[in-house]
Amino acid sequence: MGSGPAWFCWAQCLDGEAPCPDEEREKHWAQLFDQLDVNKDGRIDALELRAGLAGRGLPSGTVERIVETGDTNQDGVLDFEEFIQFLRNNEKQLKLMFSSLDQNQDGQIDAGEIQHSLRTIGVNISLEDANRILLSMDRDGTMTIDWNEWRDYFLFKSLSNMEDVAHYWKRSLMLDIGEQLIVPDDFSEEEKKSGYVWRQLMAGAMAGSVSRTGTAPLDRLKVFRQVHGATHFRGNVLSSFQYMVKEGGVRSLWRGNGVNVLKIAPETAIKFTAYEQIKNVIRGNNETANLRVHERFVAGSLAGAIAQTTIYPMELLKTRLTLRKTGQFSGIADCAKQILQREGVTAFYKGYVPNLLGIIPYAGIDLAVYETLKFTWLNRNRGLDPGVMVLVGCGAVSSTCGQLASYPLALIRTRMQAQDTEKGAPKPSMLALLRSIVTQEGVAGLYRGISPNLLKVIPAVSVSYVVYEYTRILLGVDIEGRKRGKVKG
Repeated sequence: MGSGPAWFCWAQCLDGEAPCPDEEREKHWAQLFDQLDVNKDGRIDALELRAGLAGRGLPSGTVERIVETGDTNQDGVLDFEEFIQFLRNNEKQLKLMFSSLDQNQDGQIDAGEIQHSLRTIGVNISLEDANRILLSMDRDGTMTIDWNEWRDYFLFKSLSNMEDVAHYWKRSLMLDIGEQLIVPDDFSEEEKKSGYVWRQLMAGAMAGSVSRTGTAPLDRLKVFRQVHGATHFRGNVLSSFQYMVKEGGVRSLWRGNGVNVLKIAPETAIKFTAYEQIKNVIRGNNETANLRVHERFVAGSLAGAIAQTTIYPMELLKTRLTLRKTGQFSGIADCAKQILQREGVTAFYKGYVPNLLGIIPYAGIDLAVYETLKFTWLNRNRGLDPGVMVLVGCGAVSSTCGQLASYPLALIRTRMQAQDTEKGAPKPSMLALLRSIVTQEGVAGLYRGISPNLLKVIPAVSVSYVVYEYTRILLGVDIEGRKRGKVKG
């Protein structure tokens, strides 16, 4: 895409910096078509459309839907007439939706009208969330949306009705950086009944499996440094990898990954189910009430605690299998059997207390940082859609901050899990272990292994997002939550 006068004129029109009367809109659309038609063959294909609209934050699959919807002669591309007709039809549909949102018919949509309209289709949001939605579209700072702002924001976002708009605004994402799972919330009743929720969770679990497998060597290095850092791993990351490969070969870098992947499915299901039940308890008799930020934090922390309590034996097995030497265990079952025989049932909950305590700072800081970053971006970029990559970036930064805050507790948990003691033998307490680490290794000892942990954030988030997107497509649900192949009317 160039920076020619036609594109500048169109950008001015979209930004509301220049008047764009209805009679001139098709002239601007013609100029836009000329700009998008890079090879000047009189047709626009999906590649040209994606390149030309790259800066508009369109969700995955939107460009393909635009071509599919506008391509009346089924030749796989849009000619000039098809392009103009698509924009005409989309404008008409957007006008109907705008009118239905504008309850008092004053030509402006405010946060209260957004909240009310979404509630009528079963999507309950707070007034605070409605204001954040409004901020993403409000270009002139009036805290209302006029017809021009509404049309320009959604013109290339292929939407059919208010349910599509609701899905686009929510855009729940599940990203797994290999630590604590964050499960998206605020699904409508219709989504729960249709099976959409479980397709979402399945896509997230698949993404987490691939992401954790891809970053397993860094995770194993982190665990080794947490447990043996002061004695075995004084060198850099490369020398640490060389040590592990020398002991067990290249395959040893993935020790413990199997159980780490296996625990994703039960953890996701338990966490989501518990979260829904806790939300109902907090709401009490008012089923339509929206949870405030601190209530979401409490619900998320309690759901995380319940999920961790249930699957914690798998966490301990993961640590033991990650640290095992060649030939020590034949598999997951053999590891569990040896622990049971040698250390007893209680061994499966070693490190449980610091693990539980770590959920609170992780969940609280993760939520607070994510909300702050997103709200700051919206305030500085009024009228712009944050786009998927901005949300992914906010999620990566917030999760990293959560990890940093809870890392000392995670390190103590791992060391307690790694302790191999006979039945009945005294076990060092969490506080005793904390004092020992600070005394022998200093405060820096509480952060041993954090460098490989931080190194894996970017690849883990990237892989998780890509796999998540493709899995959703395979399951028939795109980023806006709609079932492919169906047109809602």
